[in-house]
Amino acid sequence: MTPDPGTPTDRTVPMLEMRGITKRFPGVVANDAVDLSVLPGQVHTLLGENGAGKSTLMKILYGLYQPDEGTISMNGEEIRISSPTDAIDRGIGMIHQHFMLVPTLTVAENVALGLGGRRGLADMRPVKAKLADVSERYGLHVDPDAYIWQLAVGERQRAEILKALYRDAQVLVLDEPTAVLTPPEVDDLFATLRQLTDDGRGLVFISHKLHEVMALSDEITVLRNGKVSGHTRPSDATRESLAEMMVGRPVELTRTVSSQERGQAKLVVEHLDVMGDRGQLAVEDLSIEVHEGEVVGVAGVSGNGQRELAEAIFGLRPIASGSVEIAGTRTIAPDPRRVREMGLAYVPEERMVHGAIGDFTVAENLMLCDYHRPPYTRRGMLDRTKISERCRELIRNYRVKTPGQHTPTRNLSGGNIQKVVIAREFGSGADAFVIAQPTRGVDIGAAEYIHERLLEQRSNGAAILLISEDLDEVMQLSDRIIVLLEGKIMGEVARADFDINTLGLMMSGVTAAS
Repeated sequence: MTPDPGTPTDRTVPMLEMRGITKRFPGVVANDAVDLSVLPGQVHTLLGENGAGKSTLMKILYGLYQPDEGTISMNGEEIRISSPTDAIDRGIGMIHQHFMLVPTLTVAENVALGLGGRRGLADMRPVKAKLADVSERYGLHVDPDAYIWQLAVGERQRAEILKALYRDAQVLVLDEPTAVLTPPEVDDLFATLRQLTDDGRGLVFISHKLHEVMALSDEITVLRNGKVSGHTRPSDATRESLAEMMVGRPVELTRTVSSQERGQAKLVVEHLDVMGDRGQLAVEDLSIEVHEGEVVGVAGVSGNGQRELAEAIFGLRPIASGSVEIAGTRTIAPDPRRVREMGLAYVPEERMVHGAIGDFTVAENLMLCDYHRPPYTRRGMLDRTKISERCRELIRNYRVKTPGQHTPTRNLSGGNIQKVVIAREFGSGADAFVIAQPTRGVDIGAAEYIHERLLEQRSNGAAILLISEDLDEVMQLSDRIIVLLEGKIMGEVARADFDINTLGLMMSGVTAAS
């Protein structure tokens, strides 16, 4: 493998330039005269809130959209990218946040997909030989004969990178590449990315984790409302200044969670076994207590039983054995309505699957759980005046940006849909909560506000089980953290002993004792 002969040896000459890129959709300008330039051997980070225009810009680069205005150049030559195949042929690779791999095929077969040739996937020997060379060169060791479904998350990501490098990509776009990795896996990934830049490749890095942006980037371009709001370097920036460029106002990135006396246990899970969708135990012999006035964080890489745990507690998934106790009432077969009546509210990880109904209005989603109770129902009839008053109050108190309470929920941004779910659950009067991935896919401003309201519930004496794959979020908000691995508790850490490296190792299966 050698770099494309067209790649400039002068590392001051951009290998990729996007100039004046403008893309309009009905009623919105997604990109407004955006410039982006990537030098050989450089990590150029693209930063911005949801809806800032990052995805649109990268879809234009990858040939999924065509710009209304502006130009794209590779190595000084203006080009037109008409499709992903065209982008790949020109040396542009994309590593998606949600892996674009076929689980039932091997690593080598996934790499070979789309390469063409008369023999297709019949003869994998030349593919494996070249794959072994690329793997060895960049330290991306993955068994080429392993099926994707057999691989750990970090290995799947290595397979995605190998797929791009196999095609000799000179410019790699990495969309939230650390979202599902443990801290040690992030360190390994960053070492690989630096090796790629040392080899003269250019990287476009998209992330919302500001400490990672500061650690990896050479250049940073910030988008806000489709326009470039700032361009800087880590040496000239701070996490706070980057956040302000993204949002347009100062943002509180770190929180001091005041210590407080915890009360009695409000949520008790004892010896819980829960089956997963594949017929195997997803949660095994798990016991947790959450007390009044505390946040217990659950950390772990995605797919280690977090979703099954939350669904079992709330009655959305059967319990194989064990029990759940809410406010002193024990049950071995919870169902959602009964759980709510016992005083537990639930913010699910998939807001548009279990949290909200897109075709319902904002008001209907806000009242989904309380419409049948007084004062919203009288003698079997809905009191629309009371419902409207309550919805106006929730929309105001939780700063939901919506044209009105009768707007279809699907028309709102992801952050505002999450605020609707949070408003309904936090406004329910519950004194115990299971909150899963509260800020997944929301922008930094909405995340700041959601954190405020969560800690407000804690101050009011609520017992909160917080499940998040964002280790920074768990560490910032929790009084203590338990780490899940393959459905079992690897260990528990108190706030005074929080350490990202220790927690990361536990997430990987290394305990403090070992």
